[in-house]
Amino acid sequence: MDTLIQQIINGLVLGSMYALVALGYTMVYGIIGLINFAHGEVLMVGALTSWSIIGLMQDAMPGTPGWIILLVSLVIACVVAAVLNFTIEKLAYRPLRNSPKLAPLITAIGMSLLLQTLAMIIWKPNYKPYPSLLPMVPYQIGGAVISLTQVLILATTAISLGLLMWLVNYTRMGRAMRATAENPRVAALMGVKPDFVISATFVIGAVLAAIAGVMWAANYGTVQHTMGFLPGLKAFTAAVFGGIGNLAGAVVGGIVLGLIESLGAGYIGDLTGGVFGSNYSDIFAFIVLIIVLTLRPSGLLGERVADRA
Repeated sequence: MDTLIQQIINGLVLGSMYALVALGYTMVYGIIGLINFAHGEVLMVGALTSWSIIGLMQDAMPGTPGWIILLVSLVIACVVAAVLNFTIEKLAYRPLRNSPKLAPLITAIGMSLLLQTLAMIIWKPNYKPYPSLLPMVPYQIGGAVISLTQVLILATTAISLGLLMWLVNYTRMGRAMRATAENPRVAALMGVKPDFVISATFVIGAVLAAIAGVMWAANYGTVQHTMGFLPGLKAFTAAVFGGIGNLAGAVVGGIVLGLIESLGAGYIGDLTGGVFGSNYSDIFAFIVLIIVLTLRPSGLLGERVADRA
């Protein structure tokens, strides 16, 4: 039972990070129907930027509390990621907005490879240890443990979803997003600026990806130029799982995917004597995804279109 509780906690933490990235995927898709496959690399740039800022601050201001260093690095990482995603949208995606769907898809894949290569040149290809800046004292929950970093990950995901739901449903920007998603040409006639709304959506998604990147690095303790590929792929899977274009669906899909992976890697691995362990965690996630999409192609919450960004 202790193993089960521990793996549920691990799954919630992992799923929360997936959910933060999946929110960016689902918002962009809800607005312009584009899958931004470079989104995982935005996560990577955010994490590596944070790592660089932490190193500079520790050298320039020794003795500064760890939480201040982490917060400053997080803010700068969010700014860098937002500028990067804004530039990607403006230069790579906007000229192809009225092109066949295959053109922006190929561009997104190419942008992903380009960002990985640039990051490898700037930060070098070796794995880098991400410093522990928060207290490492674990909190006991029954027979399981959870760290302060993991608690912050869970809280950040809940707060992010709440803020996005408020933004989309109760603000002027949210009404503009919904109008642009419904029909950008008609929205433009009503005074909405679709280009501004789309750019703002990319910026919001980039901020969420940067937060997820910093949390991922802080939780696993390492950063590298390819670190965004697998989380980005899993987050896209989570967005489709929950119902792409739906904010709550992205979070539900991320958390369910994280739970499936964690239980498959730990609890089920123990039951099978290690035959199906952490190396096979992806199998469980994608098998369940195939089953869900076969029975319900729109995803778990795919019919709830009112919450689309």
